[in-house]
Amino acid sequence: MRKQALKNIPDEEIISLYLNTRESSYFSILYKRYGGKVFSKCISLLKDEELANDATQDVFMKIYLNLAKFSGKSKFSTWVYSITYNYCIDFIRRRKKDRNLFADDEVENVGEVIDDVPEKELLEMEVSRLKVVLEKIPLGDKTVLLMKYQDDMSIKEIAEILDKSESAIKMKIKRAKHKAQKTYKDIFKDL
Repeated sequence: MRKQALKNIPDEEIISLYLNTRESSYFSILYKRYGGKVFSKCISLLKDEELANDATQDVFMKIYLNLAKFSGKSKFSTWVYSITYNYCIDFIRRRKKDRNLFADDEVENVGEVIDDVPEKELLEMEVSRLKVVLEKIPLGDKTVLLMKYQDDMSIKEIAEILDKSESAIKMKIKRAKHKAQKTYKDIFKDL
């Protein structure tokens, strides 16, 4: 097939062509489609360009080795995001030796959440201030907010990636928004 024609072929067909022929050009198409997105996600989580470059290569090695296991139950992009996210979180956990990054606190302290934070209030934060706030809240909260509002992922997709129930994700987002709002008020209270 001609290169121009391949650009318009859906991911699933490219995967099938690759698995049937093992031609590296098909895998290269997937890399070109998702390499930048994987790198962006790695750098946003790892905060280091060199680590993000290494992580991107490791993620694509995992994709390469496990491509035959892609079942098509979700979109390919969701599967790639899941591998990327899990790789980065595992890396951070190993590095910090913090096994409680995503502790199962969905049921604990439900009473402390009063009302939902209006999305409008979060959106009104200036971008520069929002970046400061996101750096101050726990990584798990930051990640779930970025998945929802930056990556525009559905609750179902986030639940799939984090291997949690949809109601747990809704609660996690709600709590993360409260933490972001509190952090914002604490940091910028004098403005």
